[in-house]
Order: sequence, then structure tokens, then C-alpha cells
Amino acid sequence: MARTQKNKATSGHLGLLKARLAKLRRELIEPKGGGGGAGEGFDVAKTGDARIGFVGFPSVGKSTLLSNLAGVYSEVAAYEFTTLTTVPGVIRYKGAKIQLLDLPGIIEGAKDGKGRGKQVIAVARTCSLIFIVLDVLKPLQHKALIEHELEGFGIRLNKEPPNIIFKKKEKGGLNLTSLVSQSELDQDTVKTILNEYKIHNADITLRYDATAEDLIDVIEGNRVYIPCIYLLNKIDQISIEELDIIYRIPHCVPISAHHKWNFDDLLEKMWDYLKLVRIYTKPKGQLPDYTSPVVLKSGHSAVEDFCNKIHRSIIREFKYALVWGTSVKHCPQKVGKEHVLNDEDVVQILKKSFPISRTVAVLSQAMAEAELEDYTRSLMTDVPKEVEDWVFNSPCIKIRKTTTARIQASSSLNHTSPLLMQPAPQQHSPSSLPAMQMQRPVLFLSLPQPTLMQVQRSQPSPSALP
Repeated sequence: MARTQKNKATSGHLGLLKARLAKLRRELIEPKGGGGGAGEGFDVAKTGDARIGFVGFPSVGKSTLLSNLAGVYSEVAAYEFTTLTTVPGVIRYKGAKIQLLDLPGIIEGAKDGKGRGKQVIAVARTCSLIFIVLDVLKPLQHKALIEHELEGFGIRLNKEPPNIIFKKKEKGGLNLTSLVSQSELDQDTVKTILNEYKIHNADITLRYDATAEDLIDVIEGNRVYIPCIYLLNKIDQISIEELDIIYRIPHCVPISAHHKWNFDDLLEKMWDYLKLVRIYTKPKGQLPDYTSPVVLKSGHSAVEDFCNKIHRSIIREFKYALVWGTSVKHCPQKVGKEHVLNDEDVVQILKKSFPISRTVAVLSQAMAEAELEDYTRSLMTDVPKEVEDWVFNSPCIKIRKTTTARIQASSSLNHTSPLLMQPAPQQHSPSSLPAMQMQRPVLFLSLPQPTLMQVQRSQPSPSALP
């Protein structure tokens, strides 16, 4: 492919070769079938608000940098491959908790599996930011080699995802739409690339002057786009004039890990590349808590994301939020869950106020009925058991709500009660109970619950009595 002349006639052939290379690289990233036994992994549990991985060749100062930044011990020696596994560390900067990973050194051919480079680069794919540590005496050759290894594993450094819309469909053929003039891609080139992936029906929209590599990245769909900072270590071995030239290289920070030089500039650029947003919470009636902010990622800093970061149940009861800061026109301002927050905004969440639920009302009524039954049984201590069972088991008992707070019981019960008792009209007594004057008592009960019960017993028939 390097010997092929690039022109309109060969663009389709070059696109076909690039697509075949991308398919082969995908098999390296995602191997098919089962392999041997599981070996020792390099990955560690992800903690904190962001994750930064140190990538570089052996003996460039990665372990020294981690020890001086995070204060953790990472073995340092005068020979190569001192670090054989991932060494984690944590730093706190501007209220954010950031995890640092000292990865083992990689060599040329790491993307193909040399020196366990595939496991090392696989950990780098999970990072929010990559520090490529280089020796300042030979930075350019190492920089090109490491970039080649990472890009071969599907990592795109300091790039944005291609602004290309790709959508498969079942029929209709290829529909290519270009919103700007294209210098490399045309209908035939796009069709050749898609045929290699056995895609014959698709809608493609090119929103900028794209290349064949950009289209292949969109079709593959397994690329990760990670910001990167190049750390030129050992600046104590160069002159001031050389240092001025190095400072002009984009995305570079010259440092000395051993002498701790220029760490402030490194941390400030790290914060800019991470694009984190700090949100302070304000409890109702209290001052904001500036000691422990809620850290969000740029692009995912809406009020809804803020609520979900605290607890996912908050958004279900969310009513509105009061915001102080640069994201609103006046302070405080009432906003909804779609409002996008800026760095160092202060937020107060207000929840919905729910009335007493129906379940609580039903339980209160059941408790009132149970208390009424217990008190009625205490009044009927001198009544025969057959009559007592008939009172509580008869379908003639009617329970309904009332607004009074009285108990009216028959004087024949002859029971002293702190509640008011009024006799009911005299009724005909059955011959089966001559000793007891059967009357028509009406019972009322005053309860602390909002439901007041009235119990009325209808006139019993002789056939209903035992």
C-alpha cells in the first residue's frame, strides 16, 4: 500500500486495502474462540471521578512520576521492565478524586501481543486520559512508535469522533449524501469499502471532508477517542534553549519526575483535558458545602445527571432545583432537570410533597376497627358467650364513618365507661333470653385516627339467636 500511487484511479483500491487491514486488526483486538488458561490481568478496579494511565517505553520515569505525584510506592531500578503489573495510586485535585495507573512498559509490536502489550493497551482503553511518558533526549521516535501501537489497537488520541452518520437498512441500495465537497471519498470508494464488510444497503451522510480511515472507524464502531498529554521527562538533562523549543510542541508538558519540576503546569493541563465539572450542594436553610463537590463529566452535567450521581431515587421525587452560578441568569434561579450546569455551580434540590397514601388510610381504618372491637368486648364482660359471638359474627353489624365522638350503649350492659352512655328505645325481648332485656345499642368510638367509626346493630330476629 505504501508503494501504490495515490490518485483518483487508485483511491478505490487503497480504500479496499485499508478496510481489509482494519478487519484484521479487529480480530487482534477481539480474538475469536477460546484461548488458553486465564493469566494474571493488569486491570484494577476503577475508582474516583477519572482515570489516568501512564504509557511509555521502559525506563522513562513512569514509576518515579507516580511515586512523587500520588505518594505510593512503585519499584524503581536501573534496569528495564521493573514494573511488571499495574500499580494504582490516587490524587485529589480541586475536589476531584483521580486514579493514576502505572502500566508496565510497552515495546514495538505491542499491539500484536509482544511483551504482553495487548493487556497493557487494553487497560489504556478504559482510561479517561492518557499520559504518554517520553524521554526528552529521544522524544520524536518514541512518540511516533507509541502512537502507532495505540492506534493499531483502536485508540484515537486527541481526536473527535467522525461527524459521519452511518445507518444500515434492509433494502434500497447505497445512499451517499455529502454536505461539503469531498477530496478523497466518492460513490465508488465508499461502495468498495462497504462491499468488503458485505454491506450493500446503507444511508451515509458526510458532514465534513472525511477520509477513508474515518469511514472505516465509523463502520467498525469499536474505536475509543481519548485525550492525551505527552510528558517529556528528564528536562534536567537539556539546555534552556532546547526547553523553549519543546514548549512549542502541542499537547506536551516538559517535566522532571525526579526533581518534581513543573508539576503545577502538569496538573493544570490535566484538569483542562479531563473536562470535569464540580457541583456544590446546598441543604435547605444551610450554607453550601464547598469541601466535597459532586464531580460530573463535561457533556453529562445536566441536573438529571447530578441527581443520578447522588442517588437514582432522587429523580423520581424531583420537583425543581435552585441554582446559583454562571449557568443561570439570576441567582437563585428555578430550573428543571434538563438544565445544564457549569463548573462550580451551587444546586439545591426540592422534592415533591406527596399526600397521605391510600394504603396508610386503609391501615388506619383497620386499626380503628380492631380497637373498636377490643373495647366492645371489654364492655360485654357480663354477657353470655353465645350472645357475644353473635354480636361480632352477625352480618347485621354495619360499620360506617361518622363525625361524632361518642359511644351510646344500652343501659342493660351495666358497665361503667368514661364515655357517654345513653339508653336506646325499649324493644321486644325474645323468649329465649328472658333474663336479659334485649335492646338496640348504637356504639360510637373516638379514635386518634382521622376515621371515626359508628357501629349499629339491627334488631335481631329470634331465629338468628342460638
